[in-house]
Order: sequence, then C-alpha cells, then structure tokens
Amino acid sequence: MSTVWDPSLYLAFDDDRARPFHDLLARIAATTPRRVVDLGCGPGNLTEVLRTHWPGALVSALDSSAEMVAAARERGVDAEQADVTRWTPPPDADVVVTNAVLQWVPRHLDLLPKWLRAMPSGAWFAMQVPANFAAPSHTLPRDLAPAVPALGAAVASPAEYADVLAGVAAHVDVWETTYLHQLTGEDPVLRWVSSTALRPVRDALPEADYATFRAELARRLRAAYPARSDGTTWFPFRRVFAVART
Repeated sequence: MSTVWDPSLYLAFDDDRARPFHDLLARIAATTPRRVVDLGCGPGNLTEVLRTHWPGALVSALDSSAEMVAAARERGVDAEQADVTRWTPPPDADVVVTNAVLQWVPRHLDLLPKWLRAMPSGAWFAMQVPANFAAPSHTLPRDLAPAVPALGAAVASPAEYADVLAGVAAHVDVWETTYLHQLTGEDPVLRWVSSTALRPVRDALPEADYATFRAELARRLRAAYPARSDGTTWFPFRRVFAVART
C-alpha cells in the first residue's frame, strides 16, 4: 500500500521544517550549476528556494507522491512523480539536494555511491534526514503500532554516511544537529508527527482504530513533551546532514 500524503498538513510547521533545508543549502558552494535537482520535493515550497538561489540553473524536481507532485506543480515547479530507487542523475546535474526523504528508503546507503558516480566532476550532492527515531515522538507510535513496518528507522549514523560518501567523493562534510523547536497549540507534537511519521499508520488502520490509536498517542506524547506554563512546548529534533563534492 502506498502512503497518501497531505501537503497542507505537511506545511503546518513550514518554518520549523524549512530551517534544516536552509542550513544544508548554506554548505553547498556551487556557483553556476547547469541543473539543480530537488530529489523528493514534497509540495515544492523549498524547490522555489533553489530557483531563487540559483536563478540561472534549470531546476527540476521529483517526488513519489502524486499529491505532493500536484501541489508542487501548482506552485509552478517542474515536478514529476518518480521512485528515487530507480532514479539516475542526468549528466548535467551539478547539484542534487534531497531533504528529509531518504529515511523512507530502507537501502538508500546503496544508492548514494551510484548517484555520485553518475554525477559530473565537481558536482555537489547534499542530503538531510531526520534522526529522531530514538525519541518518544517516534518510539511511542512504534509501541502502539508495532505491526506497521514503515515506522522503523532507516537512517544511518553520521560516520556511516561519511564512510560511504568518502569512497566516491573528493570532499565530504557530515554533521548532526538537534533543533529545539518551540511549538504552540494543543497537542503540537502529535500534529507534527501526524503529517510525516504517522502517515503509514493512518493508511494501515481502519478509521475507528486510527482514532483510538491517535487518542492514546496524544496522551502519551503530552506526558513525554509537557506544555510549559506559557502554553508552548519544547520539541527536540535530531537531524543528520551530509554534503559531498565529486
């Protein structure tokens, strides 16, 4: 069963989700790339940033979700629906960016060397993946829905990414960051994960069962991430970044 994505729900935390993308983009030193590829573009809001950053480049995008591709096209993004596991960089792809995508691809470590070898000399590959899978935001849903395999982590350690990329790249820069998001509103951590980590659960469970699951998860998340006296909630979120130049 393919996961159905809701672009509007995903954009509910647009500012917080965009910050890692901008931090990643700041480490790409390409000046005049011919083509920039947004690999897993989502609703296209950050693809627009790539077009502004490199106005002379041909910016193309792809995503596995028909809903996300449709939303990106509504923004004027040149997006197509495609499976990243079957994708090959075009010969003029001087920059490839994949932001919060590869955690959904179980064997993506095998793909990285293939992609970099297909890219031209001097090209830049940049990736960012969430690495919060040991936090309550992700362990609690797994505890409540252990039969949903997509809830499992498919993210390697920073050292593993560095080793894989260093075997095929001239320069590699890998790091990790834990962002401390200050969220507002009722059950904000639940709303955050509802647009991403919980999508497979929503697709797998009947509506009534999902409502029961969600109610119990909300209770547990409130205990794990208590609201402060001012009504805001701190939400730590770890992410891993890697930038490689061929």
